[in-house]
Amino acid sequence: MAGSRLEKFGTVFTRVRDLMRSGVIKLSEKPIWYDVYETFPPKRDPLHVKPHTRPNTKKQETVSEIFYQEDVVRARFYEQYGTGSRPLDLSKSDFVSTCQRFIEKYTELKSNGEMGDSALFEETGKALLKEGIILRRRGGPPVSAESRDPVLELKLIDMLAAQRSVGADTDTPHTS
Repeated sequence: MAGSRLEKFGTVFTRVRDLMRSGVIKLSEKPIWYDVYETFPPKRDPLHVKPHTRPNTKKQETVSEIFYQEDVVRARFYEQYGTGSRPLDLSKSDFVSTCQRFIEKYTELKSNGEMGDSALFEETGKALLKEGIILRRRGGPPVSAESRDPVLELKLIDMLAAQRSVGADTDTPHTS
């Protein structure tokens, strides 16, 4: 009966009645509801009628935009830092993405004091760096130069200069 469209040509009652008359369904196997339906039939037959309405393409439902304040921060985060080097681990129920940590810290810092959005954005990056979360800017160094500790930068410059001077003393000319 696959693909049969018999439901369009009669009610369930008339089909069961006809199956019982032809002997396909035995009287001992008749459905429980059959006697009640036969005794108290509906006032009008419940026929399947497919509605012939054309879908109205002119009427479009407008969906109101759901926009949260953190969406601005999230968009700026992904614009500046990208998605990061590691994928999101959705198998752990307590996993918090770097972006979500950034937003939480941003909200915390915003509630503590009054700063401009760009300054607050930079301070949030610095605060996460102090917590051990390294944010890598798209196409740039992992941390901006202004967020580095100047003492560390001086030590690094001194170390590089010392290595170069030691390296220049021990270099021997290469002969080919």
